[in-house]
Amino acid sequence: MKKILLTAAVGLLPFAVAAETVEVRMLNKGPDGARMVFEPAFVQLQPGDTLRILPEDRGHSAQSIAAMLPEGAEGFKGKTGKQVEVTLEAEGWYGIKCLPHFSMGMVMAVQVGDAQMPADFLDAGLPKKARERLEAVLPQGG
Repeated sequence: MKKILLTAAVGLLPFAVAAETVEVRMLNKGPDGARMVFEPAFVQLQPGDTLRILPEDRGHSAQSIAAMLPEGAEGFKGKTGKQVEVTLEAEGWYGIKCLPHFSMGMVMAVQVGDAQMPADFLDAGLPKKARERLEAVLPQGG
C-alpha cells in the first residue's frame, strides 16, 4: 500500500511544480491604437515561469532595466529583431524596455510572485512617456 501511495505522489509531482511560459508581443501599434508597445504591458508570473517576448514587428528589442530589478535578479539583454526568452526566478518586480523605442514609452512591467511593488519602482529615471505608460497599466497598489 505504501508503494502505491508513493508512486501516486511522485506521479503527481510534475503537475505541482509545472512552470508556465507567458508570451508578450512587441508591436508597432497595439490593439488600442497606441504606438510602440509590449502587448500586454503588464504580466504576473510565479517564480520559475518563463517570459517569452516576440518581435512581431521589425526593429524591437527587449532588455531589463537595471534600476527596476528585484534584489538578486539577473538582468538580460536581447538583440534587435530577435525573440527573448528568460526564466524569472527572483520574486519581485521587473521593468523591461525596448531600447530603440524607450523614449517613446515602449516599456512593460512583470510582477513575479506576490511581492508588493517597491515604492520607488517608477523612480528609475524613466522617460516621461515610459513612466506614463507604466502608470496606466500597473495594478493599483502594486
